[in-house]
Amino acid sequence: MKNYSHPAINEVPLHAVMQAMSDPCRIAIVHDLLQAKGRALACNEVQLDISKATRSHHFEVLRAAGIIFTEMKGTKCMTSLRQAELNRRFPGLLKLIAARKKDS
Repeated sequence: MKNYSHPAINEVPLHAVMQAMSDPCRIAIVHDLLQAKGRALACNEVQLDISKATRSHHFEVLRAAGIIFTEMKGTKCMTSLRQAELNRRFPGLLKLIAARKKDS
């Protein structure tokens, strides 16, 4: 079983979050997680027209930037948005991301 590493939110710099959110695929992932309203999603529940390796890369970038939390549930990797933590650390950031069009 794979164990994922997640940074403490107070150690995540704003520039790391902004850099992670500079890619349209990663914005799409965050949008889908926002739409899930706190429910964790399996990687394949996020609709992206990219390879599995590229998908994994995007999830890793988001995880390293403290934006998502991933854990194993049986044979699936379930991912959730660290929404409450992000809202405390960077107030208003997720509202800006939510307002941005998914395909932009």
